[in-house]
Amino acid sequence: MKKIFALVLAMLMMFSFAACGGNTDTETTTAPVNEADESTEALNNEEVKTVVVGYTFYEPMNYLDENGKLICFDTELAEAVFSNLGYEVIFQEIEWSSKYTDLDSGTIDCVWNGFTCNTADDDGIMRSEKVDFSYNYMENRQVVVVKADSGIATAADLNGKFGVAESGSAGEAYAKEFEGTAFKGFIKQTECLTEISAGTADFAVVDAQLAKSYVGKGDYADLMIVEDLSSDVEFYAIGFKKGSELTANVNAQLEALAADGTIAALAEKYGVSNTAITDF
Repeated sequence: MKKIFALVLAMLMMFSFAACGGNTDTETTTAPVNEADESTEALNNEEVKTVVVGYTFYEPMNYLDENGKLICFDTELAEAVFSNLGYEVIFQEIEWSSKYTDLDSGTIDCVWNGFTCNTADDDGIMRSEKVDFSYNYMENRQVVVVKADSGIATAADLNGKFGVAESGSAGEAYAKEFEGTAFKGFIKQTECLTEISAGTADFAVVDAQLAKSYVGKGDYADLMIVEDLSSDVEFYAIGFKKGSELTANVNAQLEALAADGTIAALAEKYGVSNTAITDF
């Protein structure tokens, strides 16, 4: 009887160890993968596309509001275009005379700041041969700014006078067309207006878009535009490095934003409705 009892006890112990082994396997089984968590992690790790826009400060194209936020027509149109293309925009202030170097080196991806496209530089080479341009999106002219009491009204009156303009700009090229004048380039167009107000220069050549926003107001209340000395019509376009894929993509967005009224609304907001182009 004792032998039978011992045999039964041994068998019970064997079954008990087997059961324990099964429980151990269950406890160490890997938990199922949550596909939603994987997707979220992939999204968080996805690299955000960025595009660097080169600009200079001046109203109504790119300017800081009272809170230090970059606003105005070019700024907000660039944000709308690149947002639709899935890019985060980084605005990079540049020196205008270095725009081609900045583009070619990849420091910036485009120049979006009242970039006149239908003129040549000092070297006689058309700008369109150096960069790829988007559609023309705004009209402009070069205008001559003087002190209101200067007596300057004609090109002949500029003979023997000292002029200023932004280095590397269409204004610089136009200023040098006036015979009998001396000339100096400055980094910013607004600096040129300051030179006139200070009496250290006789005339400045700047973009009409800028002049209309500043001349006759505030620090420049004593200045005036000599309308009869304005250049022929110019056109603003966005400049890209030669061969850039962005050019065609941005053009497509300009068409879309013209069609849905975005460009017209921005033009009205910043007082450039009479010069903004929406027919691409």
